Amino acid sequence: MRPVILLVVAMLLAACGARAPLTPPAGARLPVAPHGASTAPSADELLRRDALAAPERSVELRRRSEERQDDPFDLPPE
Repeated sequence: MRPVILLVVAMLLAACGARAPLTPPAGARLPVAPHGASTAPSADELLRRDALAAPERSVELRRRSEERQDDPFDLPPE
């Protein structure tokens, strides 16, 4: 009985999140415009990641085992 109550409470807490646009708190401002930019970025632009920050993963699977090539930089410790 107790796990069921905990599960219901966890679901209620997870469901109470508000979906509203992000704005800075009262009395605070967004960061100033970066050097060379004409306008300061908005909150949505600050949260957007570029392709280098979040690269796509390769999901290519190996079908069979392959011999590893010799690595000239794999040296034993001195």
